[in-house]
Amino acid sequence: MTRELFWLTLTVILTGLLWVPYVLNRCQVRGLGGAMANPSRNDKPQTEWANRLMFAHDNAVENLVIFAPLVLILNAIDYSTKWTVLACAVYFWARLAHVLVYAMGVPVLRTLTFTIGFLAQAVLALAIFKIF
Repeated sequence: MTRELFWLTLTVILTGLLWVPYVLNRCQVRGLGGAMANPSRNDKPQTEWANRLMFAHDNAVENLVIFAPLVLILNAIDYSTKWTVLACAVYFWARLAHVLVYAMGVPVLRTLTFTIGFLAQAVLALAIFKIF
């Protein structure tokens, strides 16, 4: 496994687990039956951190759709540099930080961590064309 694929794997695992805390909160607020029922406008609202975490999860999934193909394309063309490895590592840590600051409700840091992740994706896209 390349180092880029290692960071992709960690990112997929992180993204795949993000739903757990907010679903546990849903069970706590609405009870197990309420959490498994179809959504309703009359549902008890979840805590604010859980709502923000749900949005962070959605954002992580949306960005994984960009990150994963970039890494897989680099793997397919057998292109790896210290910059592609670093970009993948930075992307993972930026996404983890994004989830944490989003759930805590820190707007400026949320935007900053998102931007860092975006820039890491840009490095990977440029590397595909061997510009980086």
